[in-house]
Amino acid sequence: MNDGTTGRLAMLEAAAERHPSLPREAVVKEDVLRTGLAFSPEALKLAAQFKAKAYFIFSFDLVPLKEMGKGEHWSAPEEVWLEGGAWGLRPTIISVRLNPHSPYRVEATGEGEVQLTVEGTPITQVKFPPVPEYYTRTMANGKRVIEIAPTIEWGYLVYLTVFRICQYFGDAEECQFCDINNNYRQQIQEGRPYTGVKSVEEILEALEIIASTDSASRAYTITGGSITSRLKGMTEAEFYAQYAEAIESRFPGRWIGKMVTQALPKSEAKRFKDAGIRIYHPNYEVWDERLFPILCPGKDRYVGRAEWHRRILDAAEIFGPAHVIPNFVGGIEMSKPHGFTDVEEAIRSTGAGLEFFMSRGICPRFTTWCAEPLTRLGKDNAGGAPLEYHLRLLETWRDTHAKYKLPVPPGYGDPGSGRAVFSVSSFMDVIADGVPAASA
Repeated sequence: MNDGTTGRLAMLEAAAERHPSLPREAVVKEDVLRTGLAFSPEALKLAAQFKAKAYFIFSFDLVPLKEMGKGEHWSAPEEVWLEGGAWGLRPTIISVRLNPHSPYRVEATGEGEVQLTVEGTPITQVKFPPVPEYYTRTMANGKRVIEIAPTIEWGYLVYLTVFRICQYFGDAEECQFCDINNNYRQQIQEGRPYTGVKSVEEILEALEIIASTDSASRAYTITGGSITSRLKGMTEAEFYAQYAEAIESRFPGRWIGKMVTQALPKSEAKRFKDAGIRIYHPNYEVWDERLFPILCPGKDRYVGRAEWHRRILDAAEIFGPAHVIPNFVGGIEMSKPHGFTDVEEAIRSTGAGLEFFMSRGICPRFTTWCAEPLTRLGKDNAGGAPLEYHLRLLETWRDTHAKYKLPVPPGYGDPGSGRAVFSVSSFMDVIADGVPAASA
């Protein structure tokens, strides 16, 4: 498709032509993730009938809630499904990151259908996620299931943010790209029900409702802020393990259990395995040795980069390498004022991290950076990282994954463009057909 259109669409087409080995769906997905989505008032009215954005841990928006002039944060869907249109896109699921100023705008057609436009040009049809039956349920304490146990990835993953605040506080400790604390504050200010610490009992009650009404969910993630001292008298491992122990005791094998915490000492990580957790995500955020202490000052001071990586390798001995899947935030390598200014240099650095882990059977995954405005980096990086960086990262991740003949990362659903449900980056979209799955 090329009708002489100029501007954003021409840029998108040129990027797809420069990277012919990438699915065009992934090119669109990465640009939408880094740029965000705008919604027309009519599209928001339609979206309000579907599964709402739950703000399950971070804001994943490019403007603060108080600047949402149309109240988008109350009506916008959790994700969008793109399919068809001028590019003939295969089904592509993308997390909704609100940006009223985005060139990507979701518009209602007036016939009950919805389309995605780029600077006014329609490019594909849009679907919104259906409301699962359990989202209509209210628990005994009056809270809704969506507040305690929302689902993402088109219903595949139950996301349990059991501690909505991080004990890394302030500029000297908080990861410079993370808005978990500021998001908690703005949600409370907006009047959204937003439980700071979820009890084991309410998690179990919500999961009981989901288990009795739902067949789509296949995995759950237990996560939350870092605990640097104690929370309710417990260490980080003790606090998070109690949820896994309770879930696996009540629902043995019902879901693939995943745990996101700091990289913990081997004996503490083993506690998660003993509780029934099958996949461990000790996220390393950014690989570069110079950038890690700048962008993750608290993690550098409390644990340190070398020790963090050593603990990831230790965890592979407990869970098995294929079941240790640390996340990094794709794009912060190029953040101003400290990051790389050259795409090739940034990819070389990040690629070294992929080599380090993948050569040992550990397969990192990544979240496409959303430069949230309430973060330190958001203030200087409204545009995020260049699209070219994100596309080169996809190629580098895919090629390194293939080089070491690694299996499909477990706990993420089906791989491949047109099938992937992971919605905050395209790493699952670019896995080729025929790659064997890891046992989960």
